[in-house]
Amino acid sequence: MLTDRQKLILGAIVNDYIRSAEPVGSRSISKRGDIGYSAATIRNEMSDLEELGFLEQPHTSAGRIPSNQGYRYYVDHLLEIGELSPNDLNFMKGFFATKMREIEDVFEKVTSILSSMTNYTAITLGHDVFNTTLRHMQILPLNEHSAVAIIVTNTGHVENKVVSIPPDLPAHEIEKLVEILNTKLVGVPLLHLKAKLMTEVGGELRKYATRYTELMQIVESAFHTEETDRIFLSGATNIMAQPEFKDVNKVKSILDLLDETPTMVKLISDSGPGIQVRIGNENILEAINNCSLITATYSLDGQPLGTIGILGPTRMEYGKVIGLLNYLSRDINAMLRNWV
Repeated sequence: MLTDRQKLILGAIVNDYIRSAEPVGSRSISKRGDIGYSAATIRNEMSDLEELGFLEQPHTSAGRIPSNQGYRYYVDHLLEIGELSPNDLNFMKGFFATKMREIEDVFEKVTSILSSMTNYTAITLGHDVFNTTLRHMQILPLNEHSAVAIIVTNTGHVENKVVSIPPDLPAHEIEKLVEILNTKLVGVPLLHLKAKLMTEVGGELRKYATRYTELMQIVESAFHTEETDRIFLSGATNIMAQPEFKDVNKVKSILDLLDETPTMVKLISDSGPGIQVRIGNENILEAINNCSLITATYSLDGQPLGTIGILGPTRMEYGKVIGLLNYLSRDINAMLRNWV
């Protein structure tokens, strides 16, 4: 358990280091009007905080910097959540006043805004991870070899996919296929469509179709989505602007990770409910062991809608980022009621 004086000094060091990216000395802390202790007293407390694991000394003659343990204590016990500045507030209000056609438009725009406002990397899960369900499907022949599959979701998203039609496939079998799909799959989350296709749809289709295998290939082609449809990324190179990432190899490993869409999907989707902060080696991936990841999972009427992640250095402006995510959680939910 830290004393009140240690808490005050630790908080001051973390705040100064976040701002300056330079090791913090006892003398600079003693000059702050909100501390009220001599440099000698602060130096002794800093030494004790280092022994306890909350601070590190990168060089013998340098000041101290927070350790991962120090950041964790700061976030859990000392953090003051930032309020949006008047300019940021007006900017965000303007965004939420904008009419958008689909949920995906909202989260794609939010990703861009967050990376711009924080100068960190913003990652948002999209598309089928929003608990999107099928509202309606139609297959319309284009010619004797192809058709367009029209998929409409409960979010208002309309997707058109051209699919191949086997030669001489009876039109009535395609019509029966569409009928079964709309009977069995309407209201089913897109995440669970593949399982439903192979069980309920497949079993029902066998009763009516002589060319069952070819019809199932059409359906699988229509519902196939790439992983890249599920994730939005903005500000990937912002990490390069941070002074602690001058090492090219360190930056490269992070950028390579951001390019691995399935890995990023799993990383963000494994986040717990609400706002979660993972600092340094609390992240399971070695490439971001020198980073912090803050995620916010949003839900509406008990249903999960999406997850937004902010990736930056451990020297992150935690209060500002969490304040932004808190603000977004209120207004995103209000906007999404238009679709859900």
